Amino acid sequence: MYVAVKGGERAIDNAHGWLAEERRGDRAVPELTIPQIREQMKLAVNRVMAEGSLYDPDLAALAIKQARGDLIEAVFLIRAYRTTLPRLAGSRPVDTAAMAVDRRISATFKDLPGGQVLGPTFDYTHRLLDFALMAEGEPPTPVPSPQGGGEAPGAEAEGGTGLDAPPSPLVGEGWGGGAPHMPHVTGFLNRDGLIEAAQPSDATPPDLTREPMELPADRALRLQALARGDEGFVLGLAYSTQRGYGRTHAFVGELRIGRVAVEVDIPELGFAVEIGEIELTECETVNQFKGSKTEPPQFTRGYGLVMGQSERKAIAMSLVDRALRWQELGEDFTGAPAQDAEFVLMHCDNIQATGFLEHIKLPHYVDFQAELELVRRLRAEAQTMQEAAE
Repeated sequence: MYVAVKGGERAIDNAHGWLAEERRGDRAVPELTIPQIREQMKLAVNRVMAEGSLYDPDLAALAIKQARGDLIEAVFLIRAYRTTLPRLAGSRPVDTAAMAVDRRISATFKDLPGGQVLGPTFDYTHRLLDFALMAEGEPPTPVPSPQGGGEAPGAEAEGGTGLDAPPSPLVGEGWGGGAPHMPHVTGFLNRDGLIEAAQPSDATPPDLTREPMELPADRALRLQALARGDEGFVLGLAYSTQRGYGRTHAFVGELRIGRVAVEVDIPELGFAVEIGEIELTECETVNQFKGSKTEPPQFTRGYGLVMGQSERKAIAMSLVDRALRWQELGEDFTGAPAQDAEFVLMHCDNIQATGFLEHIKLPHYVDFQAELELVRRLRAEAQTMQEAAE
């Protein structure tokens, strides 16, 4: 608190009042509602949920409104609230292969079981301002109906991959069909032994929301830190690996966005009960690997999983995840920032970074006066020595 600022608590109360006035803005303009933010600023809501480690769109929308659109401040509010919640149970690992997809693409295989589902994406839009959006009260643009027919996903086509998969109904290119089971693309490579096998673990991973970060960190802990890390920081690190700061050349094996069921084991019942569903973005990258002293030449994996629709974050996370795996794969450490686990994990958290950064604007009068006196004394000593030398 600014207790040393002139005016004390009264000044702080006035600052709070002014903040509330600025948050509201021009009262001639209708106030934003929580449902409006939740439904029309969904990507911002998703980011706050992911970095705040709490899946609740309404609370994330409230935090965005309270923070005046400052997403890091909103993440701070969500994390602070999260610490007040009791943990009633632990859920089972979600099955992303059973995801009801809204978007699912692969940059490695053109034809794959389930098809390429473009979904809602900016990828194919022109980056031009749409001034029609400024016209309030206009009816939404009608969406064309999906066109059925066409070649079944997985069927052999010109330039296809020849994946021997049974035909399945095609809902329509670019449309999510909510297929009950869409196998992961990397499974086709794994079937031929061309990619490292996924190593399942029954061990309970550490919980970064309840335990402080400890190094060295295993992959489960690293993935937790990246999932709730700052999107911009993780993106910058991922970009650095693509520019050569880390020996990775990645392909997006699969990117999928959709909803998965969350199940909790009920001891009294002896079986799991579905308590709801959450939206997730999952990315698996396929990376070149020439082999090492301990591993044969094969493709390797990078992995990203983020709450909500956050594909840029999921892709970036998977690139950084792969860069951090250099040691377990027997690769050389090149000194790239994305390979340095201590650098990545201790600096990716935007709340920690914000706290340490912004604390310097708090009163440091005593510290500064001490340094001011030190500089004056050093200058006086230097002046005396210069005069003596002359």
